This record gives sequence, structure tokens and C-alpha cells, in this order.
Amino acid sequence: MVNTGRLHIPKKSVVATLLIINMLMASRISLSRSLNPILKQSQKRIYPLTPKHLRKSHLCPLWSSSFSFCLQLQSLHKSKTTSLFFSSSSCPSFSSSSLSSSASMAAAVDDLSLETNPLLQDFEFPPFDLVEPKHVRPGIRALLKKLDSELDELEKTVEPSWPKLVEPLEKILDRLTVVWGMINHLKAVKDTPELRSAIEEVQPEKVKFLLRLGQSKPLYNAFKAIRESPDWNSLSEACQRIVESQIKEAVLNGVSLEDDKRDQFNKIEQELEKLSQKFSENVLDSTKMFEKLITDKKEIDGLPATALGLAAQTAVSKGHENATAENGPWIITLDAPSFMAVMQHARNRALREEVYRAYITRSASGDLDNTPIIDQILKLRLEKAKLLGYNNYAEVSMATKMATVDKAVELLEKLRSASWNPAVQDMEDLKIFSKDQGALEAEDLRHWDTSFWSERLRESKYDINEEELRPYFSLPKVMDGLFNLAKTLFGIDIEPADGLAPVWNNDVRFYVVKDSSGSPVAYFYFDPYSRPSEKRGGAWMDEVVSRSRVLARNGSTSRLPIAHMVCNQTPPVGDKPSLMTFREVETVFHEFGHALQHMLTKEDEGLASGIRGIEWDAVELPSQFMENWCYHKDTLMSIAKHYETGESLPEDVYLKLLAARTFRAGSLSLRQLKFASVDLELHTKYVPSGSESIYDVDQRVSKRTQIIPPLPEDRFLCSFSHIFGGGYAAGYYSYKWAEVLSADAFSAFEDAGLDDKKAVKDTGHKFRETILALGGGKPPLEVFVEFRGREPSPEALLRHNGLLPVTASS
Repeated sequence: MVNTGRLHIPKKSVVATLLIINMLMASRISLSRSLNPILKQSQKRIYPLTPKHLRKSHLCPLWSSSFSFCLQLQSLHKSKTTSLFFSSSSCPSFSSSSLSSSASMAAAVDDLSLETNPLLQDFEFPPFDLVEPKHVRPGIRALLKKLDSELDELEKTVEPSWPKLVEPLEKILDRLTVVWGMINHLKAVKDTPELRSAIEEVQPEKVKFLLRLGQSKPLYNAFKAIRESPDWNSLSEACQRIVESQIKEAVLNGVSLEDDKRDQFNKIEQELEKLSQKFSENVLDSTKMFEKLITDKKEIDGLPATALGLAAQTAVSKGHENATAENGPWIITLDAPSFMAVMQHARNRALREEVYRAYITRSASGDLDNTPIIDQILKLRLEKAKLLGYNNYAEVSMATKMATVDKAVELLEKLRSASWNPAVQDMEDLKIFSKDQGALEAEDLRHWDTSFWSERLRESKYDINEEELRPYFSLPKVMDGLFNLAKTLFGIDIEPADGLAPVWNNDVRFYVVKDSSGSPVAYFYFDPYSRPSEKRGGAWMDEVVSRSRVLARNGSTSRLPIAHMVCNQTPPVGDKPSLMTFREVETVFHEFGHALQHMLTKEDEGLASGIRGIEWDAVELPSQFMENWCYHKDTLMSIAKHYETGESLPEDVYLKLLAARTFRAGSLSLRQLKFASVDLELHTKYVPSGSESIYDVDQRVSKRTQIIPPLPEDRFLCSFSHIFGGGYAAGYYSYKWAEVLSADAFSAFEDAGLDDKKAVKDTGHKFRETILALGGGKPPLEVFVEFRGREPSPEALLRHNGLLPVTASS
């Protein structure tokens, strides 16, 4: 989702700390699209961000075949890591008499444990390799105590000025954002029961602090005083946006509520936080629970070599030491690479049905049943909306977005009507094709048949086999081509900097982004592979730290932004690098688009830099924009090199890929529109504990958005993490809203001429200086108009998807 799910995560304001912390850090920008020990490194390191240190790093070839470290860790400058609470001179010193006191001894132990707690160190790159579950409870509590004290002081001394209000507030929020983001990120990529338990215990304390901060009347009144002051018009547009946002978000956080209603509001927020976390945990646990052991290769006939290798590798990890891709045994899971391989390629219809039914009923029974959690979430969201004076939760959500409820519904219906007839034709094509192939199920295609026969039809129609394309899309070449594209469009160089920053898994890579002068402008981590036992599904980008003038250090003018990109693609098998499906290629481009907007911002006000402060329904613009380049000939041919021979993708295959771009576009569009529509329906018209259940709503919406109705037992809502465990509640429509913006933005390059290298560079520069650079410092519609010269139109999206009505020739 922005985890995406593809996203990665929520992020709106400072006073709206619940939105920034829980969405920016917990939810992530995300899309709903092995295990090695973490390298232990010295606790006394400091991770320098300065260019003079970076130039001393030892760089290596971009990727090794196993995507592990391809260089020895560089020799880093040794320096005492500064504690957040203790200087080196303030370490406790004990005499023999003091040691006789058990109370003093306990205090000393506590102080020492806090001093060495990695969450409390003054780091520049988070010590992901050192953080353990045992650090969470004491670390977060000590941090909250310190921040609570700082907030006390701020409320006593606050003045309606930038130095006396916004800057100290940014420092308070940033420290919690970074530290909580660190442990929340580890929960997403390296989950353990101990880490879950620790986070669950301190989470209410974190929420309590955020509510106090979000409902601070001294800060709220100071922001209003700035807006009403004679100097208001002298503030920059970015500063005015920050002030307006804080006032609006403070109201949405309950600052204006009376005591009893505020208490009720706060209880709702605490409970919603707890429910959201439990929802996500249930999805992960139920996904992990399903394992189907197969010993007869006939049962998995049709699965490609990569899927067999992955299934055998999974079996090895589960104790079947002699498992091989050729002879098995194999274990099928509900993790995306395994699930999709079965749906698309397994000739065994009974296996497809079994796996499909397991997938759509995840988190829908027993102790992991999310149904009561969803009911309670929707009930509490509606209560929250009523307390704030809104009719429903969708209105609360839209208060900080570009769209209104009516505008969102209008767009969804326009796209639905354009997609319906093509989707109906898609299904007819499948029936005819499967019947021609002698399929017994041709007259009654079910959900577990459509992906299989779609893949066969695509192979027949375009002579493209996605699995046969994998050897042309090795991860090293894909990333190399992606980075070259970024250089062409945006004038940046991306270089590996492994060893400069600690990582949470040996497969994680670290990069530096440099401008045309060779100076670093940003950094990012990349965690590409699926690890079902500890890592949640999907793909996302999130911020680690944001660009900020206030938080600059080492004599620099601004702190440089750091991001992380997380995917769940097929890991390397044996000596082969990760060989990607074309969809996985698109996903990497998508998440990199999010990262670019975070990293290439030129806004120095930390509360409006990068992805912060951007209306949620515009945040997918850069990510979806980048996906278009996967179909650009020069870009695609630069990444599509056979991993063994180096041979380029044949020209005729490229043309077939291009032609196949609109294959089943109506069906794929309807799928997203169904998700968006049921989301809005649940958050506008649904009445908790009323005559309709959430599944009744799903079935009703599906009549207008699905050609094959869902099964009666379909419980996809129980794993709809975007809206119940992430930041897309009453906001899933934003994928389509931003898709309109992104397609129209890419059409600017088409208008300029995709074969005209100078025009592409010039247009890319303009895109960087507007869409990527301005962050939340300007309304996204104005930013778009500054880039495109006009307001957006859905015409480009419909054209790219082949959904424009064909005009009859005269």
C-alpha cells in the first residue's frame, strides 16, 4: 500500500499525528500485487550522510547472481554513537557504597540499558540490524516520556511563529516517526511473535501521546493565530499549506470536542489502532497457515520451472531436505508467487479450486476470523465521523483529499461504464477459446478457471508465454535499466552503497542517489524477495526520514531523505538470479516512482516535503506514471536481456508485449473498480448491525463490477488490508483517480515525441521540477497544471487501456 501495495503508507500532517504516524509509517504506500541471519555490526558505529564520507565507500557491480552482498562491508569511521538521553560524560558512575543499594543498582541497570538501546541513539541511518523485541518496550516508553516533556515545554512557551511553533513541533514528531517507523517496518519485513507482543503493548501509549499532541489547544490556537496575523500573506505557499493543514487536521483529530465527546473519540482511536493491527496480523497468520504438500508431479502438471523450484525450495525450508524442482516434494502456499503460479499454469483444475477457495477465505474462520474486526472497525469509524459532525466516514476521509465523495463516485461510474462491455467480451472470448481447446468446463467457467484460460489465450493470441519471458527479466538487468531511465529523465545517478547503512536481511540492498554534480541527494533500501514466514505480502514504499531544513546536520542545509522499497517477488533459485514476470517488473517501476517523489523533493519544509502533505488521491501519480515506461521500447529493450546469453528480447516479442498491453483491460479495470466501489459503499451507505452484512454489500456491488459473481462463501473482505489494515479506507478509489493523472502526465511525453531524446529529457526535467520536486508545498491540481499546462483528462487512460469507443469511419 502507498503498502502497497504495490505503498508502502499514510502521512498527512503534524498535528494530525495519527494520520502521519499510522498512515505514513504503519500503513505505507502499498500495492496488493531466503532467510539469512542479519549481519551483526558494532553498536558504536555512526552512519555518515556527508558526501566526503560517501566517496570513500567501496562500490561493487550492481547485483550478484544471488542478490547477496557482493563486497565486504566498507570500513566505516568509528565514532561514539550518541545516546538520545545521555552524553558520554553523563554515564552513571557508581561507588562501592552506592552499589550496596539495590534500588540504586536497579536504576543503574535501567539507565545503562536505555543508554545502549538502539532505538534511543542519535543515528543517521537506523540500526535495523541491532533492534530486537527486547528494545521496544523500554525504548518507546523512554522516548514517549521525553517527547511528552518536550510537548509540555512547547505548550508553555509556544508563540504563533515558525521558530516557536512549527520547528519544535516538527522535531517532536520526527523523532517518533523515525523510531516507530523503524520497529513497524521490522514488523512488516521480519515479523516475530515477540516483536508483535512488544509493539502491541506499547501501541496504546503511543496513540495516547499522539492524541494529546493532535488535540493540543495551545498549538491549535497558535496555528490559527498565524493564519489570522498580518504577516500571513508574506508566508510562502508551502508554509501556508502547512498551517492550513494543521488546523484542518487538528479538527479531524478532535481538538474542538468537549470533554466527554473527546474521551469517547480517544477511546475510538485507541480501539481502531488495535483492531487494524490485529486485522493485519490475522491476514499474515492465515496466509502462512496454508501449506499443501505435493509428492506426485502429475498433480502440478503445467507449473513452470521457476514455480517448481520455488515450491521445492519452500519444501526444503519446511524440513524436506532432499526436495528438488524435478522430483519434489513440493509445497504450495498462498504467498503471491506460489498462488499466482497455480492459478495461471496448473492444469489440475481441482488443485486450482482448492488453492483459490483457500485464498478467498483467508482470515475468515476460527481465531483468525476478521469478520467481527471489520464490523467493529466500520462501526467505530461511523461513530468517529458522527462525533466530528460528518454524515459518514467517507466524508472524513475526503476532507483531506482532492476528490469529494460525489466526484469519486462519478469517476468510478464513468470508468465502470467504459469497462463493462469490454469485460463481457473478455469472458465470451475465454469461453470460446476454452471450448475450442476441448475444456469440459468451457460452458461454466469459474473463478479458478479464468486466470488459467486467460494465460492460455494470451499465449495463443500473442504467442507470449510469461514464464518463457522470465529469463529476459533478471533483477540485475531490470534495476540497471530502471536506474538508466532515471538518469535520462531526471538527471540523477544511482549507485550501490552497501555497507554504508545497516540492513535487516542479507538480501537488502542500499543505494545512494546523486545529482548531476555527483553530490548525494537521497538514499534508499531495496528489499525485493518474498519471505512468507516473516514478511507481509504486497509491495510498498515508505519513508525512513524526510528532507528537512530544521533537521539538517553536519553543516548541511537540509537533511537528505531516505526511503525503502519493499517487494515480494520470486527469490533466486539455485544459481539463477531472480527471474521476474513482466508484472513484477511493473511493480518495481511502480514503487520506484513513489520513492522518487520522496527522494527528489526540493521542498525543505519537513512537513510538506516529499510525499508528506500530498493529498492521498494524488500520491499514486508518480508510481503509476513510471509503469508506463515498461512499454517504452528503448527502456524495455535495455532491461530485457537474457540472463545467460545476454541476448536482447526479440523485436517481434516486444511488439507482441505492446499489443498485449490492452489484453483483458476491461476485466482488469473492473477488478480495481470493484475494490474501490465496495470500499466507498461500506464507508458511505452501509449501516453496521443493520439488515445487510458486509458480505451482502460485497455481493451487491459485485453485480455491477464482476462478470462472474463471487462465490457465496467469498470472504475477500477479510484480507482487504488496504482499507482495514492500511491507509486506504474510503480511499481505494485514489488508484483510479491518480491513474487518470499519471496517464495524462505520460501523454505529455507522447506529445513531445518518445523517440525524440532531447524532448524526452526536457519533459522529464519539467516533471522532476514540478511533480517530483514540489512535494506537499502546493495543491496537487496546481502542480499538475504547472506540468501539463491544463487540467487532467481521463482520455489518455482510456486510450492506453484500449477502452475508448471506436469511431466508425465515414
